[in-house]
Amino acid sequence: MQKEYESLFTPWKIGNVEIKNRIVMTSMGGTSIFGWLEPNHFDEEAANFLLERAKNNVGLILPGIAPIRDMMLGKWLYQGKGKFAKLKAFMDDFHKTGAKMFVQLTAGFGRSLAINDIMVKALKNKALGTVMKPILNVDYMTASASATPNRWDDSITSRPLTVKEIEKMIDAFAKTSKLLMDAGVDGVEIHAVHEGYLLDQFTMKYTNLRDDEYGGSLEKRYRFPAEIVKAIKAACGRDFPVSLRYSVVSKTKGFGKGALPGEEYEEVGRDMQESEWAAKFLQDAGYDMLNCDNGTYDAWYWSHPPVYMDRNCNLEEARHIKKFVDIPVVCAGRMTPDVAAAAISAGELDGMGVARQFLTDPEWVTKLMEGRENEIHPCICCHNACFNMAHYKGVANDQSLSDNMGMARCALNPETMQSKKYKIVKAKKSKKVAVVGAGIGGMETARVLALRGHKPVIFEKSGRLGGVFVAAASPSFKEKDRELLEWYAREIEKLGIEVRFGCEIKPDEKFEGFDEVVVATGGVANKPRIPGLEKAVEAIDYLSGAEAGKKVVVIGGGLTGCEIAYDLYKKGCEPVIVEMKDDLIAVTGVCLANSSYLRDFFALNKVDVRLETKLAEVGDGYVKVTNKDGTLAEIKCDTVIASMGYHPAPLTLTARKAKLVGDCVNVGNLRTVVWRAWDVAMKI
Repeated sequence: MQKEYESLFTPWKIGNVEIKNRIVMTSMGGTSIFGWLEPNHFDEEAANFLLERAKNNVGLILPGIAPIRDMMLGKWLYQGKGKFAKLKAFMDDFHKTGAKMFVQLTAGFGRSLAINDIMVKALKNKALGTVMKPILNVDYMTASASATPNRWDDSITSRPLTVKEIEKMIDAFAKTSKLLMDAGVDGVEIHAVHEGYLLDQFTMKYTNLRDDEYGGSLEKRYRFPAEIVKAIKAACGRDFPVSLRYSVVSKTKGFGKGALPGEEYEEVGRDMQESEWAAKFLQDAGYDMLNCDNGTYDAWYWSHPPVYMDRNCNLEEARHIKKFVDIPVVCAGRMTPDVAAAAISAGELDGMGVARQFLTDPEWVTKLMEGRENEIHPCICCHNACFNMAHYKGVANDQSLSDNMGMARCALNPETMQSKKYKIVKAKKSKKVAVVGAGIGGMETARVLALRGHKPVIFEKSGRLGGVFVAAASPSFKEKDRELLEWYAREIEKLGIEVRFGCEIKPDEKFEGFDEVVVATGGVANKPRIPGLEKAVEAIDYLSGAEAGKKVVVIGGGLTGCEIAYDLYKKGCEPVIVEMKDDLIAVTGVCLANSSYLRDFFALNKVDVRLETKLAEVGDGYVKVTNKDGTLAEIKCDTVIASMGYHPAPLTLTARKAKLVGDCVNVGNLRTVVWRAWDVAMKI
């Protein structure tokens, strides 16, 4: 272990409970020990997930949120004692690792609930809502402090919770906590005066318009979370630790309007002055730890930072709020071990909160301790599998039911929360396998094949590994993507996988001496028949280093086009985005935390965005576009970059039958590429 990390591995206390080191695995949706979108139960998959991380030297583990009342069927969590008996047996094994576990309990989502199309219909159609109510009570699930617009569909207004409903929730927190304590759980964490969830909606002035005992003054707005901890302490005793998930500053300008880093704005949620008071008030109410970040669902990129956010983006506010409390403070949000360790050494922080890195690599803490940092499989903050709720104009939450039910999976590690479906099983017979293409799909296929005992050989026409991902990783803000490429190179070398560079495979290649062939040749850019389009620079060529002038028209407002425009702006250029749809990044699978950052960035910096606009012609120093009303407009520019999507380009072999992986099957993202690689490699 590097000396600079030593403070991360010192013991500390939350109340009277000693934690062996300062690394905290923070809660992630989908890893609840009691399941997620199904009747509450003891979830074996989540238990195995948590135990594996505990065995790998985490100090404190916080499972995913457990709603105190079921999302489906509406049963209270404290009802049904059988799951707590199973939890007690699990805790006996868990504690053998030396780790501690606090179960995170949530009052719910309120206006932040990511409603989908059927939920919207249930809220707008009273008859449908009544029919669905026994199974999925959307009216209750979206209820908030006051009548406020839903984050995902502002045509839906959350109804205010009644005082009786609040009192039942408080009672449920106490009863559930007592059962958890009796099952051997080390503490609980209350979710959350954080991220704009239900409890946070009560605390913030822009979402709490009540005039009863739960609204108005600061004390009344913070009464709900204060009464929860008091009820838990009354039921469990003062020595049972209760942590609070806490957003120090809301970073919010209004409904659906976040504040970007460094932006001057008027805070509508919790500003630092209020937070200084609130942190002390909540400590005095009985909370034993503040587990901190920033943001709300209206400013979601603070709580779920994409790659565009700086590393350690929430540390400044967390270290400030520690000055106002006597209880431990943990900070999460792209935290790095060196910075966290330095803050802990300086007494500015007590614990390092980390979430999604644990999805990608369950052993990363062990590797850090053993000086094997270069073996850590890096998380790239993509949210493609763990939290891919996509929202754009006209669509509430464009997420499949399977993804909603199966959060906390990982684009880069299919085994995460899918251990029965994806696993490394040694092959009965070792085969020699040709893999055509050294992009992510080809490299991942070869890696899994090697781990299973096969002998893969990669054929790559260029002189390097990575394929189109090399270009995708080139912008300055894609440092995690570049780390991933470096990790693959080391893994391929470590596993002894042969790579033959400069080998362009022809369709008549026979691959004599090979038992199987896998083709991972990717996709090619779409080139619609538009006059002058050949004058445009392809997106991949720009990302590979092609020069661009001062004013650049980017054709295509999908994720790649928006990231190119973002990169151009950061380089001092003047991008203009031309997009046919009525919103930017109007696609399935891109998390709102990622897309809203880019949309907010372009709006703040007055980037010229032309929606519902079609490219008509590319000329020398201009483009012509067709506006929504059918009129033609000319945009002067120095460069045109075409980011109009891709289509599969599989190599068709005439002499061999090949299995296909990656974008040469269907153009997607890293999740589709990596998971398909496993689907193929596991069956060889």
